[in-house]
Amino acid sequence: MLKNVYLAGVSRTPLGVFNGVLADVSAAELGAAVIKAAVARAKVNPSDVDEVYFGNVIGAGLGQNIARQAALGAGLPVTCGATTINKVCGSAMRAIIIGSQAIQCGDLDLVVAGGTESMTNTPYLLPKARRGYRMGHGQVLDAMIQDGLWDIYNNVHMGVCGDQCAKEFNISRREIDDYAIESFKRVLAAQAAGRFANVLVPIEVKSRTGTTIVDHDEEPTKFDESKFRSLKPAFGPEGTVTAGNASGLSDGVAAMIVVSEERARTLGIKPLARILGHANVAMEPTKFTVAP
Repeated sequence: MLKNVYLAGVSRTPLGVFNGVLADVSAAELGAAVIKAAVARAKVNPSDVDEVYFGNVIGAGLGQNIARQAALGAGLPVTCGATTINKVCGSAMRAIIIGSQAIQCGDLDLVVAGGTESMTNTPYLLPKARRGYRMGHGQVLDAMIQDGLWDIYNNVHMGVCGDQCAKEFNISRREIDDYAIESFKRVLAAQAAGRFANVLVPIEVKSRTGTTIVDHDEEPTKFDESKFRSLKPAFGPEGTVTAGNASGLSDGVAAMIVVSEERARTLGIKPLARILGHANVAMEPTKFTVAP
């Protein structure tokens, strides 16, 4: 019989914009801070963690196994396993599912699952440099675009796929903007009311001028409703996706404790939710928006 699985210790960093307040903090450092917080909030010991499953999309330049780096950086024992998972947008969600499945079938009892990304710190790539350039021009590739935001099968930006989705489902630019504006207003209201205080992990950012504590999401503070609807489409004159209504380029991490019912009871963990089920769907690459 499959075991019941619960979630606890949910934690996340504030989200920093591209080249923003978290630009000087690596994906490993952000991951370590959040894993440490998740363990503390669930009131478990680092030695109680059996495995870490962490999603990450743009692994170029991060070093070996970013999940392992974050786990050890958080003070988990070297005997704790760690696995990095890449399913693009669904990477962290898939990490939670894999952790849940391992617990359900009895392989593990308590894991940390989540995802980490620092889009700001993704490197540029120099193809063919290892073999040398005999003559002619070379090309430098942006790893953020190449590995994260480009449909390699159809050779288009993922934003183009977003435009295609809106067209297929007859979603207008106005409807998309309305949704995004309401989302910004809600997050700003929640932020002002301290609704995220129980999950946010403040991040120390050190610089030559001192130390700054980042304790709130950066992008909502840049929201300007008066200019929102006049933003130009980002991927073609007839498109609906703009810099305002699209998902932002961000730096941030989220993680949680995934635990069996028996281990939660033994350790006195107060769960926040129970995983009842999950599903995995795949479609044509350009339709990733409806099958992440």
